[in-house]
Amino acid sequence: MADQFIEVDKLRDTLRESLGKDDKRQEDISRPDVLTRIESVIQTIVISVSEGEAPVLRVMNRSSWDNVRFHESVGLVQKTDVPVRTLRCDCPSSATRFALTLKLLSVIYKLVQSDSYATKRDIYYNDPQLFGSQTTLDSILDDISCMLKVPRRSLHVFATSKGFISGDLCYLEEDGTKVDCNSSSTAVPVSSNVNGIRNIVSAAKFILIVEKDATFQRLLDDAFCTRLSPCIIITGKGVPDVNSRLMVRKLWDTLHIPVFALVDADPYGIEIMCIYKYGSRSLAFEAHSLTVPSVLWLGLLPSDIQRYRVPEETLIPFSQADESKINSLRTRDYISCQPAWEREIEAMQRLKQKAEIQSLASIAPHFLTRVYLPNKLRYGGWI
Repeated sequence: MADQFIEVDKLRDTLRESLGKDDKRQEDISRPDVLTRIESVIQTIVISVSEGEAPVLRVMNRSSWDNVRFHESVGLVQKTDVPVRTLRCDCPSSATRFALTLKLLSVIYKLVQSDSYATKRDIYYNDPQLFGSQTTLDSILDDISCMLKVPRRSLHVFATSKGFISGDLCYLEEDGTKVDCNSSSTAVPVSSNVNGIRNIVSAAKFILIVEKDATFQRLLDDAFCTRLSPCIIITGKGVPDVNSRLMVRKLWDTLHIPVFALVDADPYGIEIMCIYKYGSRSLAFEAHSLTVPSVLWLGLLPSDIQRYRVPEETLIPFSQADESKINSLRTRDYISCQPAWEREIEAMQRLKQKAEIQSLASIAPHFLTRVYLPNKLRYGGWI
């Protein structure tokens, strides 16, 4: 089995040779700087009130594709001339959002000033009736991060992680707790403070991002990390949370080893892979901290459906939502710049069928872990 990683090792060497100056993390902002930026916002409001004007807050529009551009070595980044939304305290449609933004700015200021931390859920459950929903709080927090041009980790507000990680990896949490991910049958929750992780130790040959928790659990059950040791597997359990994305980026920055993605052969699986690789519209202002443009598509490729003769009865016809999503994907610059990806997406759209990773089990119960993935890694079956 000594030759099972020859192609992976060649890829690793190529990736390390191509590391450039654009491959960098967004710098943390100092506590005094964060406080100064918040004070500047409040000062503007106070001046407006003193002059008898209704105060306003200006936040970036983070929901439009028109406000981001594609940078090949970074991913989706925010344009410099992004139009802003105005939150007015005297306008019924925005007064509530205005007040909640000020409330959250106050909470953040106290946290940064006292050098203490809170989770988003902590803040929400301190006054659930005020915010109405966790989603509202999350959105306002991202607006504030974008408005202040401060990465969210510098606001001293953490998110509870939903992702899991396993494999050849040990590290220390910021509080000194040692975390060992080397169990063959269980996984470790992704840290809620990825930025505080230090002393990362790993001999892993590659990192495998797994789209779905069910597939991740299957890899654990089949002792995948032992069979293809040394490696690291991680899942964000569907659309990844920020901590899962931060963790993949942290491992890439530290280890500089190949990062592969294992997703369903459907439009939504491809989009999830693209979030890890190139980022998202809503968090484009933090692209340098969250994206890993070197991510490669290992499977399930649409061409694999015919190559491995996946039984017809396990394939799923396209829905209208699938058709809409794939049309959207094909218009994006980060797809059109990758001919191999574009061909796979065209093939999927032509067939108007999709396949889940679990469909490989219809070929043989352990086909995914004992045939499909080992062969892909041995023979360089990624794009």
